[in-house]
Amino acid sequence: MVLNYLLDIIKERAGFLVLIDPDDPFPSESALREFDRHADAVLIGGSTTGIDDFHEFAHRIKERLHIPLIIFPGNALQVTPHADAILFPSLLTGNNPTYLIEEQVKMAPLVYRYKLEAIPLAYLLVEGGTMTSVHYVTHTLPMPRDKVKLAQYYALAAQYLGFKLLYLESGSGAKLSPPTELIRGIKQYVQLPLIVGGGIKSPDDAHDKVVAGANLVVIGQKLQEDHTLTAEFANAIKHK
Repeated sequence: MVLNYLLDIIKERAGFLVLIDPDDPFPSESALREFDRHADAVLIGGSTTGIDDFHEFAHRIKERLHIPLIIFPGNALQVTPHADAILFPSLLTGNNPTYLIEEQVKMAPLVYRYKLEAIPLAYLLVEGGTMTSVHYVTHTLPMPRDKVKLAQYYALAAQYLGFKLLYLESGSGAKLSPPTELIRGIKQYVQLPLIVGGGIKSPDDAHDKVVAGANLVVIGQKLQEDHTLTAEFANAIKHK
């Protein structure tokens, strides 16, 4: 199981996840080799890609990887059999029923049909210095960056509701990554494994997230721009 695979990794160290957005150009062969060599898993998902393009994109990625491919869906059109698991997300901070439960109801029969491993994910969006695609598409406001107590309460609610993973992010293309104060505050309150992503632009920034308590770190746009940094990010994340 992919969840058990991730949980085994974070018993020893932080995990490194690469996010590939199908709204962007297809990664080069050299980029995919770097991701396969240095990352623990690849996430695939975006805000606008439709079902036909997503199936083809996922299939092309999957056949080039030896590590797990995990769907991080932007909507119910991004469910495909060409993956090992799906992060089954609920956008708790948005309070928009479409992304709290309605898209999930649409996803459920597809996940069942494709026999995908579904990993219940609580998704917490924090302000990242600019409007990102996820803000625009979901019509939600992110949490303020300085409201540690609010983040803690959302994290506690996620734990009590039975989610398996917690994802704190500021959105792809954010100017600012999730603050370390929020990460530390959340980890003081909950035992849920914490994924952190969005706006992380350097290996040093990624390392700071791990030191603050992140169990899994997601790097997306920066590696889309320059995949030669993959090994540096891996080293910064995996070695606390």
